[in-house]
Amino acid sequence: MSAPIRVTVWSENRHEKINPKVAALYPEGIHGALAAALRTQADLEVGIALLEDAEHGLSAEVLAKTDVLVWWGHMAHAEVADEVVDAVHRRVLEGMGLIVLHSAHYSKIFKKLMGTSCSLKWREANDKERLWNVAPHHPITQGLGDHFVIPMEEMYGEPFGIPEPDELIFISWFTGGEVFRSGATWRRGSGRIFYFRPGHETYPTYHQAEVQKVLVNATRWAASGVCIPDVCPNCPPLEVLPEDPEAASRSTIAHV
Repeated sequence: MSAPIRVTVWSENRHEKINPKVAALYPEGIHGALAAALRTQADLEVGIALLEDAEHGLSAEVLAKTDVLVWWGHMAHAEVADEVVDAVHRRVLEGMGLIVLHSAHYSKIFKKLMGTSCSLKWREANDKERLWNVAPHHPITQGLGDHFVIPMEEMYGEPFGIPEPDELIFISWFTGGEVFRSGATWRRGSGRIFYFRPGHETYPTYHQAEVQKVLVNATRWAASGVCIPDVCPNCPPLEVLPEDPEAASRSTIAHV
């Protein structure tokens, strides 16, 4: 039996404390709902890290034992310490997967990995969202049909300030007429990154079966199974190198 995929769910845990509507929808926190959905799978071993924890719950030890990091953030992006962002960035380059959810498009770590503004249009007005599966061959979309509907969600609209995705997975349409690249992947170093748009805190999006299916599929896809540290060694040759005539000449002149 193969080892489980070690997942860390990271969240701000702020809206749940100050907004009764969010607390009612997610009594165990948004992170609790995400973790519960992932824990239904026997091959996933899930932990939780929060902004309020020491080192935001993302110590070197935790990151070293994380195969996939799931990130939800919204109102406190600026409070995430730069040194923690740098540590997460290094781990992604080494091979840790990263799943970026909803308003975490503006998180420090996503912007650092994308190298772009990651800005977009938005509207919170109970739009219906229809997500079209434009990559039916992809592991992230397995078990889903050609589309699914989220009855009420916040709208995100193009242009979305991201670099060209390696793979476009979902395109969303909203009641107001906007469209959005709502599921996309990139590779950075040895790490795999998936951005998934749905998940505004005042809607029960993370309780929906199709959304949970995407999260499970994406977690398995993002687990690269490798950890390749960034090193720059001085490497001895494997074969005997031919003598450099100019070097020999310089050496002779130096001893005259």
